[in-house]
Amino acid sequence: MTREIVLDTETTGLSPNEGDRVVEIGCLELINHIPTGITYHTYLNPQRDMPEGAFRVHGLSEKFLSDKPLFAEIQKEFLIFLQSSTLVIHNASFDMGFLNAELTAINAPVLKNPIIDTVQMARQKHPGARVGLDALCKQYGIDNSRRTLHGALLDSEILAEVYLELLGGRQSALNLTNLAEEPKSEGQIMPISETRQRPLPLILDLSKSDQQAHNELLDSLGKEPLWKKYSQN
Repeated sequence: MTREIVLDTETTGLSPNEGDRVVEIGCLELINHIPTGITYHTYLNPQRDMPEGAFRVHGLSEKFLSDKPLFAEIQKEFLIFLQSSTLVIHNASFDMGFLNAELTAINAPVLKNPIIDTVQMARQKHPGARVGLDALCKQYGIDNSRRTLHGALLDSEILAEVYLELLGGRQSALNLTNLAEEPKSEGQIMPISETRQRPLPLILDLSKSDQQAHNELLDSLGKEPLWKKYSQN
């Protein structure tokens, strides 16, 4: 089972080395290239002003962010959500540079997850074409009309659709043959064919009455049906 996290950030500017900070993180989980509906989203207090240029991009004001948590306060839950999954990011060096700068500032280990950069994918698939997210939405007929301003979670949702198209279209999500050769090293940009296993199994969330009804159905099928074997694991 392949678990990937489509990730996007919004920031106060273009360079963490110049004092710019992360102000929003949005993540979306894919299992075998299919969105599960599980997301992670937070706004962050950057403890600084919001430059006008950045505000025009994402619309997040200093006042709006003033009561939001600090990065240090959400760091653990954020890393728990990511686990060791592959990160799918558009222009990965930008987002990873900011996230690792935030982690370094609080003396936390930097991210070493495998990375798929959809900008690189798009350049390989469409040489010479524009590879911005809006341009790729136009290329693949993806509705991005909600994207009047940049937003980390919204952009992650749109990027997930673009990513599936870059892989070859939505039907590629049904291809279960390329499951899991481990990447050769942490933090590398992964070829498309390489995938990672889900670090934790999915939890069976059934009520006692549902489980009892399931067991009764299996009993009615005769002696030791195949599904009974799996339901006991």
